[in-house]
Amino acid sequence: MSGFPRTDVGGVSLPRLLVGTNWFLGYSHTSRAQDQFIKSYQTAGNITDILSVFAEAGIDAVMGPHMQSPVKEALDAVEQRTGRPFIRIITPHFNIRPGGPPEMEPERVIAACKEQHGTFCMPHQAITDALIDRRDRTIRDLDRYTQLIRKYDMIPGLSTHMPEAVVYADEQDADVETYIQLYNAAGFLMQVEADWIMRIIANARKPVMTIKPLAAGRLLPVVGLAFVWNTIREQDMVTIGTTSPDEAREIVDISRELLQRRLPDYELQATRSKQSLRR
Repeated sequence: MSGFPRTDVGGVSLPRLLVGTNWFLGYSHTSRAQDQFIKSYQTAGNITDILSVFAEAGIDAVMGPHMQSPVKEALDAVEQRTGRPFIRIITPHFNIRPGGPPEMEPERVIAACKEQHGTFCMPHQAITDALIDRRDRTIRDLDRYTQLIRKYDMIPGLSTHMPEAVVYADEQDADVETYIQLYNAAGFLMQVEADWIMRIIANARKPVMTIKPLAAGRLLPVVGLAFVWNTIREQDMVTIGTTSPDEAREIVDISRELLQRRLPDYELQATRSKQSLRR
């Protein structure tokens, strides 16, 4: 397994490039038709082939809302093939008000994350951001959930779309080891300008896992990756999803070259309109 730059998060060694699962599970941020295409295309076998590319590059951590089918079968196959476990970063959703579905009660959901071999448990943005109190600059009830995560021997973090989450968690000395934060050059889904998020990440007390670097396909890989890799810290990470092994290889290769401060050298798309540019 080849090496890829790594960082330490809560005492766990993580690759600085993390495998995202939106393009495995059908969250395209484009259209329902695109979601359905992803779900029909991404069999456990196809996901296994993609994960194998990342594993060969030393990228052994995957982030997602769950590690169930078809991701579970793919992870099992890759782990059996390589003999090395993948680190699972799970972003669950659960009840935060009384009266919700019993199966969505926080302890039941967090216990299920442990059963899915979660190393990190980071309540999803829909949880974190609903608990943010801008008036009192705090994240309500956070200790309750981080204590449950620790009880099940997982590392707590927060997934957020609101930059306030990072600021307030730091201010209240929250028991979290990392943050998931939107960050891309297009400002896609971000609540404030990219330079503000850049500063939030730079000042965070814990390592940050950035997500949506290509703005859900709205940016070319080299454009989106050049921005994030050159503006985050050495302890921070980039999470990215891919739909095929070739895409995974391209992302890994471009990332390596950018991290080495080299102009990425890869085969460009060939179209008739670019014939006049050939040397």
